Amino acid sequence: MIMGCVKMIHGWGQVVICENLGITLSWRLLDVRSVAPPPRGAHAACCIDKRTMVIHGGIGLYGLRLGDTWILEVPENFCSGTWRELVAHPSPPPRSGHTLTCIEGTGTVLFGGRGLGYDVLHDVWLLQESEDQLKWVQMFYNLQDIPEGVSLPRVGHSATLILGGRLLIYGGEDSQRHRKGDFWVFDASKIPSIKEQSTPSNSMGLQANMWRRLKAKGYKPNCRSFHRACADHSGRRLYVFGGMVDSLLHPTEASELRFDGELFLVKLELETGSVRC
Repeated sequence: MIMGCVKMIHGWGQVVICENLGITLSWRLLDVRSVAPPPRGAHAACCIDKRTMVIHGGIGLYGLRLGDTWILEVPENFCSGTWRELVAHPSPPPRSGHTLTCIEGTGTVLFGGRGLGYDVLHDVWLLQESEDQLKWVQMFYNLQDIPEGVSLPRVGHSATLILGGRLLIYGGEDSQRHRKGDFWVFDASKIPSIKEQSTPSNSMGLQANMWRRLKAKGYKPNCRSFHRACADHSGRRLYVFGGMVDSLLHPTEASELRFDGELFLVKLELETGSVRC
């Protein structure tokens, strides 16, 4: 029997996996007292350790895009939780539809999303602990320095931790709501330390080689956005489910949006710079 935990913004559940009985989920509403993030959707969230979760941004009341960062800490009994807002400068601008992914030993990577002016973003931010405090650091790079980098800005993509502490970015859409089907690898092992980041000579150019576009082989799924993806324990296989795909009539019109129920497996062949669906 394997036991683990799953976490949600307003609840906490334990997953019990038995070979003969399947999967059992049990949810428990957390007591988070009066201090909590304002209601929102399309935000980014991830766990940064066994009992700590971070959320950033999203869309709040009246469609306002948010740029706040909140930390949830849960005690050992998992019966309650304490929220605190992380006020730091600099910090990522307001956005929605972005991703947060924790990489052990490196920090938490924020990528992309849609900003205040509905522009689609390509900036990368790293949430790291420095001098016992969490701090945001922006990873600067020029799109022009990256082969095919003009296609990097996106919203509604997935960013999944894979083998070697790298992120696999898949899909999403651009500012014209054209959905994407490309794969990019972000190599977090090339992220400099906080001390190195403070050096002007390292602030630009060094990060350009963090990005690499992968070639896709085999089955060609529909381009999609706002899907969900997760990797297995080996970090070599990615499962992708659902999302929004282009309508056959008017791909970019909201009234013609089509939701997909397809599930497909992506096998990584990083040695050859490709993926196979």
